[in-house]
Amino acid sequence: MGVPRVYCSCDVCEEARAEGKNRRFRSLAQLTDDSFGTMLIDCGPDWRSGMEAFGLRDVDTLLITHAHFDHIGGLPEYADLCRWLGRRGKAYAKQEVIEEILVRFPWLRNQIDFLPIGDKLTFGVWETICWRVNHGKNGYAYAFRFTHAASGRSFAYCSDAIALQGEELEPLRDLDVLILGTSFYEEPFAFETRSVYDVKEGLQLIERLRPGRTIFTHMSHDIDLTRDYGLPPGTAFARTGMSITL
Repeated sequence: MGVPRVYCSCDVCEEARAEGKNRRFRSLAQLTDDSFGTMLIDCGPDWRSGMEAFGLRDVDTLLITHAHFDHIGGLPEYADLCRWLGRRGKAYAKQEVIEEILVRFPWLRNQIDFLPIGDKLTFGVWETICWRVNHGKNGYAYAFRFTHAASGRSFAYCSDAIALQGEELEPLRDLDVLILGTSFYEEPFAFETRSVYDVKEGLQLIERLRPGRTIFTHMSHDIDLTRDYGLPPGTAFARTGMSITL
């Protein structure tokens, strides 16, 4: 839901209003590389605010992880951008995700080309794979792994997942950077009602996967960025506008 939540007066939401360390949009990653331009992973309802805040006027490509509103709510505004710029947008997603998006927003096909993802994609000098991950009570989502064709450096974006097992985990091994969704520090609700790792579970997962660096995203107002949680070296919470380089 982003932070602050309109209805909430908890310490984290009040700090977000007053100082802004905890102010955060719905999860989205901007990827920029000379070989493919500017790409966004997901396009949630804070898309316009994020574009304005960081001086972006256009993007070349979108990747969509799944069709939940917090990941696609900005698509109508992206379509409006394409209309006014006189060009067609380009969004990649799995076929069933495209179908779900177009059930909700059928007019988007007037401005955006939705391109179904097969086994592999290539964006410039990056080879990309996309695979289904367990999203708990909320069904499933997809994650993306990018590998540089020359250097072999790699990163993965897995924002909405929980209790991954077997083949779901394999693309998350041998990463330079893992971006992982963790909504709570320690989520108190029954497991069968949950849909995203909490931080404690995320730390256990990276003990197994041992990526070079981990960034936790998709955080609720349970996470207070003014606190020191004692995260291990190479592990950090995402911050609005945070930039990293591979």
